[in-house]
Amino acid sequence: MEIDPQALMKLAYDQATISESNGEVPVGAVYFDDNEVIAESGNVSIANHDPTGHAEIIVLRKAAKVKKNHRIGGTLVVTLEPCVMCMGAMIQARIETLIFGAFDPRSGAAGSAFDLANSSMLNHKINVLGGVMENECKALMQNFFKLRR
Repeated sequence: MEIDPQALMKLAYDQATISESNGEVPVGAVYFDDNEVIAESGNVSIANHDPTGHAEIIVLRKAAKVKKNHRIGGTLVVTLEPCVMCMGAMIQARIETLIFGAFDPRSGAAGSAFDLANSSMLNHKINVLGGVMENECKALMQNFFKLRR
């Protein structure tokens, strides 16, 4: 299976909807490498009482265990532009490509509020493709928060 951003985002979106049904902020992620999806998850911060329980972090942890390495490379696909914490973890994991859905102008760290993916201050750069299924991913987040206000 070659990298198909739409197909991979649909898998991440499915994880986001599972998170939403569990009362979590609806963010989902998948890790793709060696022509296969190796790990997938949604947010679990609330259920696990864990501020690091973002979908991206959970997926990186799962993929690192499968690959038996903390430097995993590969492609991470997530429904929302990652935050600073998640981008930092991706840099440490040496993720090669990040594909995300909705932009996060307030705290997105892949080009919106910050650009850690291309920072000259860091020792690793990540190729970024943003806006895949943007409308669907954005609507999922907006509807989630609208119901809580």
